[in-house]
Amino acid sequence: MSEQIERVKTLIIGSGPAGYTAAIYAARADLKPLLYTGMEPGGQLTTTTEVDNFPGYPEGIDGPTMMVQLQQQAERFGTEVRIGMVTSIELSTEVGGIHKATIDNSDKIIEAETVIISTGATAKYLGIPSEQKLRGGGVSACAVCDGFFYKGQDVAIVGAGDTAAEEASYLANICNKVTMLVRKDHMRASKAMQHRVNSLKNIEVRYNTEVDEVLGDQVVEGLRMVNNQTNEKEDIAITGLFIAIGHKPNTDIFKGQLEMDDTGYLITEGKTTKTNLPGVFACGDAQDKEYRQAVTAAGTGCMAALDAERYLAEVGSVEEAVGDQYNI
Repeated sequence: MSEQIERVKTLIIGSGPAGYTAAIYAARADLKPLLYTGMEPGGQLTTTTEVDNFPGYPEGIDGPTMMVQLQQQAERFGTEVRIGMVTSIELSTEVGGIHKATIDNSDKIIEAETVIISTGATAKYLGIPSEQKLRGGGVSACAVCDGFFYKGQDVAIVGAGDTAAEEASYLANICNKVTMLVRKDHMRASKAMQHRVNSLKNIEVRYNTEVDEVLGDQVVEGLRMVNNQTNEKEDIAITGLFIAIGHKPNTDIFKGQLEMDDTGYLITEGKTTKTNLPGVFACGDAQDKEYRQAVTAAGTGCMAALDAERYLAEVGSVEEAVGDQYNI
């Protein structure tokens, strides 16, 4: 079967706040963006019951509704949103070059003058059934996002690195007690972060301790911990469990073409969204391992669209050179 080739000015890979914001700005700049949602349309926020810290929603909003509204806003300005996944891509190294993306491992090829990557990152979870059942019901992978809902309550956090220590400290400022579960007999966090954790009286660090089961039917009501040295189990009453064992950026298809750090986060140039290849821009959690907030993702989505617009203004658009030859 022959390839089905379609050419566009701007291909946006991934949805979520970054992708949809990029789409809004790109569409308003007449870049005629085509957005493929990926496997999780709307991104991580679709698994969040309440978004309380995004500007403009004084009463808060649930994540799925927010993503639907962002999609509708992008489509209002002319973005074409398609359910599907870019499964491989061949990025041009030439200024003004054409990038070729394969859709859903099929014969469908999108040729793009610019590519905006907003594939996000996936939070790592423990993988136990009770944890998965209560995601959104007290189990969270973002203390900064959801900690406010547990103000004055007892919570637990799993992790041993800088992020876990930072989030434990954040929770300690608003929660009654924080139990921190560390799998080994020491923390991986920097000495400064360890000192901060140890200085807070309402944080109890439990070493050699793992989650055996999250307790509760509809919401988190407690936690069964197990000491991995003695196999002794202990139940504690908590209302929230925060998993802080890292994130995996969804950037595997760009390996060998785009510069990324050891973890897989895409490296961008200075305060821009430019990658090491011309016409390719990265935004959101695929390139941000520091903040990982919806509002910062949206901000970088805006930046990526502006960077793409300026790039096309500099190199000239193929569409403007060849008229209606291509399906744009």
